[in-house]
Amino acid sequence: MGTDERLREYRGKRDFGRTREPSGRPDGAGSGPRFVVQIHDARRMHFDFRLQVDDVLKSWSVPKGPSGDPHDKRLAVPTEDHPLEYEHFEGVIPKGEYGGGTVIVWDRGTYEPLSHDRRGRPVDFAESLERGHATFRLHGAKLHGEYALTRFRDGRDAGEEEAWLLVKKAEGRARDGHGTPDPRRARSVRTGRTLAQVAAEGGEE
Repeated sequence: MGTDERLREYRGKRDFGRTREPSGRPDGAGSGPRFVVQIHDARRMHFDFRLQVDDVLKSWSVPKGPSGDPHDKRLAVPTEDHPLEYEHFEGVIPKGEYGGGTVIVWDRGTYEPLSHDRRGRPVDFAESLERGHATFRLHGAKLHGEYALTRFRDGRDAGEEEAWLLVKKAEGRARDGHGTPDPRRARSVRTGRTLAQVAAEGGEE
């Protein structure tokens, strides 16, 4: 499946004459694998968790945001694939557009795929996601360590919304057990701005 086909749903929901969101390069080229976590003050405040898989960012809406506390199990609902350039997007999506509201880049960095089969052999990361369980290590400005995404409801079979859990693995001494910060006080890892500052400036940098 080519980049254009992967991004068909993403592009079909947006009017790029109005929104400054990237439409995506045709070839989907880019180094990786990368991850990004954005805070999105839309109709409902939430975090968007995105992992680069091949030529797109696989995306999940995480209402409470990722947590550094292994005791926290965060609901993660899949959304459409996004272009790789979305890692850098920060600004205001116009009212009336899909996802209208303010976006900041809360964290970003690289990740290591860690998924293995029962015999301990590495598994292709895209395949592990398709199977419904993937493990990976984040190297971000704020998020660090091993996490897992696990599908617990397959909407394709049940006719319901597909749902996953995003959980941090306990590693060593419990010294990194920090939950997610207040999204309205959180600052962008790109520009240091809050949601309110980006909104007041109309998304301009």
